[in-house]
Amino acid sequence: MSESERPAQPAYARAGVDQARAHAGVAAIVSELARAQGAVRSLVPDGHYAAVIDAGIGRALALATDGVGSKLVVAERLGRFDTVGVDCVAMNVNDVVCVGAKPLAFLDYVAVEEPDQAMLAAIGKGLAEGARRAGVVVPGGELAVVPDLLRGHPSPRGFDLVGFCLGIAEPKALVTGERIQPGDVIIGLPSSGVHANGLTLARAALPDLEERPPELQGRSVGEELLEPTEIYVPCILDLLASGVAVHGLAHITGDGLLNLLRLGRAVGYRVEEPLPTPPIFHLIQHRGEVSEAEMWEVFNMGCGFCCIVGEDASEAALSVVRDHYPAAAVIGTVSDRAGVVELPAQALVGRRGEGFKKLPT
Repeated sequence: MSESERPAQPAYARAGVDQARAHAGVAAIVSELARAQGAVRSLVPDGHYAAVIDAGIGRALALATDGVGSKLVVAERLGRFDTVGVDCVAMNVNDVVCVGAKPLAFLDYVAVEEPDQAMLAAIGKGLAEGARRAGVVVPGGELAVVPDLLRGHPSPRGFDLVGFCLGIAEPKALVTGERIQPGDVIIGLPSSGVHANGLTLARAALPDLEERPPELQGRSVGEELLEPTEIYVPCILDLLASGVAVHGLAHITGDGLLNLLRLGRAVGYRVEEPLPTPPIFHLIQHRGEVSEAEMWEVFNMGCGFCCIVGEDASEAALSVVRDHYPAAAVIGTVSDRAGVVELPAQALVGRRGEGFKKLPT
């Protein structure tokens, strides 16, 4: 194969994140952990948003852990640390609520290059705000000073921020995705922007954080990228308490709408009318020379969360979620094409682990 015939390297890989290798790495860890599993098994399928175990007291415990990723580099470069704590809480509580559990408690792990009191206070402010929005308590956490492990952007501001969330549910009330069937509808809830995925690619496309492109209507690139991840917990808990039969819940993070396939591969998803795409994504695509297929794989593209309900329940569900998000809308339907996400308007079809591909015209 000549050099000109080789497939173009994805923009995200050129920026430093190879998603194919990342998926393979996760699979390697999971395969080793599977050898060490004891008698306690998760009550939801592998690959779901949270692990769920039977607590033995008529309650199920939902567990999730996640971090903020390279969004922290934006915070370091701007010297602004008061929002990333919201992201850390959001990335965890949004995953826990996907199994129908109520998030209860959140723990944080902060690793720093240097223990700067003002910086840590700002991080704590964001964590507290995120906990308030999610309705969780923060009973503890950990601070590690590890200068040899961290290099700041710039030094000595280097830090990492990771969280862990515990939730609780009645086992019979778990939302596992097993009730999803062809004909169900997909309701999309709008994102607040990029959230906390794809920031390596976003920073590569938009390196000047102080720039104020006209597309952002007066905001700087840095301000737009630091917009905190939306916390969907209050909305979803209201939906679960409303009596509407919820068949599936999906937090749209890295892998974009392909995250719908985490709810089970016995069905597919056809997203005919996606929510409007915010200008920041068009800017990243244009400046970074990113294909449309890769944009839909890496970013949420304006939809941060999806709810799957029966067609006959769609209006009732919309009436609940629109109290929180007036722009929420039905964006598509569940299909019988197992393991496939279709975006007809974009002429894209995707499978988990393979990304989206453009359909031939």
